[in-house]
Amino acid sequence: MKIDIVPMEPGDWEAVRTIYLQGLATGNATLETEAPEYPEWDKSHLRECRLVARCGGQVIGWAALCPVSSRCVYSGVAEESIYVHGAWRGRGLGRALLEALVAESERAGFWTIQAGILPENEASIALHKACGFREVGRRERLGRMNGVWRDVVLMERRSNVAGT
Repeated sequence: MKIDIVPMEPGDWEAVRTIYLQGLATGNATLETEAPEYPEWDKSHLRECRLVARCGGQVIGWAALCPVSSRCVYSGVAEESIYVHGAWRGRGLGRALLEALVAESERAGFWTIQAGILPENEASIALHKACGFREVGRRERLGRMNGVWRDVVLMERRSNVAGT
């Protein structure tokens, strides 16, 4: 089947939220425990670089950027989120979404994209490495989840196009 990666529209939110909730259910996608409502999510994510993957009209994955700081010196640095519907994991969709997000971010002038990934999420770490991210550190005991301290692997990708 043909997969299209296109800009996210507000009407995609319910499908995006459902996929996010699937990620939450794994216990290894994020330290968050609840999915926000659309106004909160919309406010925390950049307007540019919001993508969804569609197959047969259905949203099957999404990727978006959040600012890392409101200071202008960091205007070209963002943190990414990428989530794939459970039925589509392991089929190359994550890579297609991340590659599209990188290209879109460079067109928008971002020179660094960072990702915080739980170390147990080995598939996500491998995906990011395959897409040019490198591990820059491990933030130990960064957050607590269900009473257990969790580490976060910090990864980043520097553009060879934007910010040079």
